[in-house]
Amino acid sequence: MDRLLAGKRVVEGAAFVAAPLCGLTLAQMGAEVIRFDAIGGGPDYSRWPLTGGGASLYWEGLNKGKKSIAIDLRNPRGRELAIEIATAAGEDGGLFVTNYPANGFLSHAALAERRPDLISVRVMGWRDGGNAVDYTINAALGVPMMTGPADHEGPVNHVLPAWDLSTGLYAALSLVSAAWRRSVTGEGAEIRVPLGDVAMATLGNLGQVAEVAVSGADRPRIGNDLFGAYGRDFRTADGRYVMLVAITARQWRDLVTALGIEAEVAAVETQCGVNFTADEGARYVHRAALNEIVEARTTALALADLATRFEGTAVCWSPYNTLSEALRDGPFATSPLFQPTTHASGATYPTPRSPVEFVGAEQHPPGPAPALGAHTDEVLTSVLGLSRHEIDRLHDDGVVAGASMSRS
Repeated sequence: MDRLLAGKRVVEGAAFVAAPLCGLTLAQMGAEVIRFDAIGGGPDYSRWPLTGGGASLYWEGLNKGKKSIAIDLRNPRGRELAIEIATAAGEDGGLFVTNYPANGFLSHAALAERRPDLISVRVMGWRDGGNAVDYTINAALGVPMMTGPADHEGPVNHVLPAWDLSTGLYAALSLVSAAWRRSVTGEGAEIRVPLGDVAMATLGNLGQVAEVAVSGADRPRIGNDLFGAYGRDFRTADGRYVMLVAITARQWRDLVTALGIEAEVAAVETQCGVNFTADEGARYVHRAALNEIVEARTTALALADLATRFEGTAVCWSPYNTLSEALRDGPFATSPLFQPTTHASGATYPTPRSPVEFVGAEQHPPGPAPALGAHTDEVLTSVLGLSRHEIDRLHDDGVVAGASMSRS
């Protein structure tokens, strides 16, 4: 089943993407994830995109299936409550995810004084504590200077927060690994996962650091061509665009056969003294000549004609869709990952469950995102064991808030 972490209690004090994604991933694996926010919401509570009523679809997307408690984190008693929740007793508790400063009131050292076996996972920008997001990390590491048309002079950003996503998943894996070790040794752990380190390590793992170190030259911009192999966008006769990729020998052979360009490709092979089937790198080196041949054929065929030619082959391809087209007619339309779900904002829309499938096990539907502060009283009762009188006093003093009082 996909409830492997059932019974585990994870406390999350975080904003933006990476750390909340860590918590979301753990929640989708069955953990009870309790998220505390400032009353009125943290810095990501109103981030775009928004519903017509002003609720953040971004916040809802990253906080599905979590419990929410709203605390005045500027108040010393509120800060104490956050610490108490993060360090609450229980064999399956003491798991904390955050992107708060390493030396603040939620530092690992401060929390470990209360609970020595605490496991904290701290998402950071740079390892020295400097602020960073995907856009600034990419700028520092040269990624936008490799992206875009070959004749473009300035940087080209992209919309996918790759380092946030990778960091969130690294953080989830690290927490689960440390929890497994704690179950054997009883040891806690302080874990730090900086976005900058994740980005640099990934560029190293993909050979891009070595490429520059060995060659002494930066990778040039190549537009929409696939680096080191064959692939590019092409237009069809009816004005659609398709992405064609041929990495393996079979993909290349089937592409050439499906397009009926055997003779033209063979002529280039003879002229250049290469074998495109045997050498994917040769396809990249001579891509200009090959692109001209492929483009001449795709611009003479409608998208439906290409689809017919590619059916039953190993050709790796896809038409370019807008997201609305993908929702209506593309992969989303038939995906079992999504179910219409009504969230605290009142909006109902397709919502994904975990993309991980345990084959043969029941797949649990996605849970809705909570209203901010919806579980305040429940958490104070179940985790801290506070009485009704104590909870009412905290509400009266403005230290905590429920759902009806939390939205600013």
